Amino acid sequence: MPEHICSKVDILWHAKSGGDVLCELGSKDKGLSGKDAKDRLVRDGLNEIVGKKPITALQIFLEQFKDFLIILLLAAAAVSMGVGIYEGSIQEMIEAGLIIVIVIFIAVVGFYQRYSAEKELDALKKMMTPHARVLRDGVEKNIDAKELVVGDIVLLDAGDRVPADLRILESYQLKADESSLTGESTPVEKTTEKLNEKTSLADRKNMLYMGTTVVYGRAKAVVVEIGMRTQLGEIAENITEMKEEKTPLQERLNVLGKQIGIGVLFLCAFIMVVEMVVNHSHFLEVFMIAIALAVAAVPEGLPGVVTIALASGMRKMVSENVIVRKLPAVETLGSTTVICTDKTGTLTKNEMTLKNVWTLDSTYDLVGDGYGFSGGFKDEKGRDISKLPKDLVEVLEASALVCDATADGKGGITGDPTEAALVVAAYKGNVDQVKLKDRYKKVDEVPFSSERKRKTIVYRMGKDSVALSLGAPDVLVKSCSKVMKNGKVEKLSKKDLERILNANSDYASRAFRVLGLAKKKAGSDLGRLESDMVFVGLVAMIDPPRQESKKAVAECKSAGIRVIMITGDHMLTAKAIAEDLGIHSEGHKVLSGQELEEMSDEELEKTVDDVSVYARVSPIHKLRIVSALQKRGNVVAMTGDGVNDAPALKKADIGVAMGITGTEVSKEAADMVLTDDNFASIVKAVEEGRGIYDNIRKFFAYLISGNIGEVAIVFFSSIIPGAPIALTASQILVVNLVTDGFPALALGVDPFEPGAMRRKPRPRNEPLHRGLAPFIVWYPVLMIIVAMGLFLWIWDPVKQNVYEVQTVAFLTLAFFEMYQAFASRSTRYPATKVGLFKNKYLLLAVGASLAVILALVYIPITIPGSDITLQELTHTVPLSPGLFLTIFLLSSIGFIYLEIAKWWSTRKEAY
Repeated sequence: MPEHICSKVDILWHAKSGGDVLCELGSKDKGLSGKDAKDRLVRDGLNEIVGKKPITALQIFLEQFKDFLIILLLAAAAVSMGVGIYEGSIQEMIEAGLIIVIVIFIAVVGFYQRYSAEKELDALKKMMTPHARVLRDGVEKNIDAKELVVGDIVLLDAGDRVPADLRILESYQLKADESSLTGESTPVEKTTEKLNEKTSLADRKNMLYMGTTVVYGRAKAVVVEIGMRTQLGEIAENITEMKEEKTPLQERLNVLGKQIGIGVLFLCAFIMVVEMVVNHSHFLEVFMIAIALAVAAVPEGLPGVVTIALASGMRKMVSENVIVRKLPAVETLGSTTVICTDKTGTLTKNEMTLKNVWTLDSTYDLVGDGYGFSGGFKDEKGRDISKLPKDLVEVLEASALVCDATADGKGGITGDPTEAALVVAAYKGNVDQVKLKDRYKKVDEVPFSSERKRKTIVYRMGKDSVALSLGAPDVLVKSCSKVMKNGKVEKLSKKDLERILNANSDYASRAFRVLGLAKKKAGSDLGRLESDMVFVGLVAMIDPPRQESKKAVAECKSAGIRVIMITGDHMLTAKAIAEDLGIHSEGHKVLSGQELEEMSDEELEKTVDDVSVYARVSPIHKLRIVSALQKRGNVVAMTGDGVNDAPALKKADIGVAMGITGTEVSKEAADMVLTDDNFASIVKAVEEGRGIYDNIRKFFAYLISGNIGEVAIVFFSSIIPGAPIALTASQILVVNLVTDGFPALALGVDPFEPGAMRRKPRPRNEPLHRGLAPFIVWYPVLMIIVAMGLFLWIWDPVKQNVYEVQTVAFLTLAFFEMYQAFASRSTRYPATKVGLFKNKYLLLAVGASLAVILALVYIPITIPGSDITLQELTHTVPLSPGLFLTIFLLSSIGFIYLEIAKWWSTRKEAY
């Protein structure tokens, strides 16, 4: 390369000539010297992805204890343990032990889920190429890719992974697969020419980027960026700097925990002041009442049941081809309002497919998508073709011979995907590429180049040599003087030329990739191979949408979820696919990456609600789009499979990666992975997420109503002069863990409420208790009235029948909870409509709860290693059959009320 005068220094490497780039980097065509490379390595550091210090297993475990409800449980356990040690009370210590067991269970489940999710940067490091071929001191050397420095001259061949960001200096038929970085569905032809400064990342054809792959040709290039300064490094940095956003459910439970905590402290303080100042009670006695209140107020089962419900949803989703990596993501899906999806490999198959063959005689449609050989041709009237016309055979045979790609019929291909689409089409027309190439001998080739936009191969066919050309129609037709028409070779007329160019324009306007085919008898003058040719036909192909995608998009719309396409592909292609799938329609906007680049964040936020398609975007653009949508109050799910999707996957409320075609980077950054790469699986996951949230509401209402009743009963009984508190801490703990806990677990895996996908997404800040007033207000009121009524009726100040009245309150509370478990089968519809006994786990749970309660009341079981019975521990005594039956019947009042309230509010709805 000749000596060059440097232009103004900047980092727009694509906008500079190769000479300028070498000059600015202080490099030469023969490479750096060994000393220079060593100095640069010391100055710039290694060519590697550097991340934040990884979180340790201990840190992950300790993080599980930051939840406010968990802190409340630990505080209650600590106080109970302290009192037990101070008084030498086994009862208090057992209560504390039970709470601690619950907390440890929650922490272990959370730890297991989180520990397997912290590997984003490890995946990025796997993208690094272990070795690179460079020129040092004019000699070719094989070095560790980490030792590459800016200014190194790198040599690349087909199959090589690009080791750094490079500016191409020399290329020969170079093509690179950049789909994982830019979303471009086909290999990109590369060039050495300098480009405009505003050229988007996906269109920088004189650049190669770390982590992408050379699929064809060879190149010589200079390293312009290494490590964290590469495009891949920028993605790594974005992932590292991103904060973990709390999910809607986490936010709601955190708020609930704080509200309960503040309420407990206030109520306990109030009770202690009243008892000590007004009633002159002993401090320890008052303190035990406060402990009972605290235990009553804290829903011990809630964090555990939420964890189990989400984990159960995770297991169920596996059968729906969805692997959830982070527990809260299950629920977040149910509140999703927007799904931002990549096009290539997500909505489409990422398999170029020939859809149409055009000749001057007719037009033929090809049936069957992808690289399989099943399918066939139809004529212009849509009729199946059994015997292929001569003009179609000419196109298919020329396609099979001129293409170097191969296909095995099972989805596997080698070579260029565009050529593979032509080979597959030939097989579908019973034109066997292998047999044709065995029959004819290849004698010469003029390879494809981006400047010529065509390739020509010469075959020996009998005594003659035949040249076959494949290339851009507008270029190819200029070398044609004849056409295949009516089975004969005729002179190319002006009208024929007009028809060919119009057909090409029509296909291009519909986002098809169009190529032309031509042939001629080849003479001895190889310089005239590509002149005076015979035009054979046009082939139109596209990366087709998945068959399930259209239905999935429609289902998202009916569920009130907006679908947005964000792709690195061309605007015309993206728009056509989006229109076909129902994502884009009249009135919606399509924005390019360049237009997005010129917009401020404020302008984007104002526009984002009107845009359905973003094309030719970069990773940073995707982040901005997701951020803008979130600022508009949306809960955003982002699907993707490439390296370019990783930052947005992590930033989104829920990231969904593709399991088959997805890069390790995207999988590790995502909250969930689709094992079948099918967009339609997201719809199933959304329905599952909504169902799980409905179940969370069921057991939330169930548990909280019980806690409200417990607190109120303890409070009101504590202010009755001379009366004992109606419920002891041990009784409350039994109700919370057994009578509440078992049925709540069953409700967590309850069959879902009907009509989940006919409802609009719930607002992100919608409280869990919205619409649950019958459960968490009026049901506790009825519980309090019945329990306190029976308490006052049975209480005898003379006999001081403390254990008896506490047993009455205990059983009343327990039966109210068991009745409510069945009413909670639906928070919207009467339980009889959704199936009162449909949940077999609920039947077992209520049966087990009843057995435990009856055992505590009627069977004197001694605690091993002590003289204390469970009756003494829980302050219970056997009741008469008449009193027991009275409690059992009166406790059904709440159930009857809930069923009537639900029937009335939904009496006009269809189930």
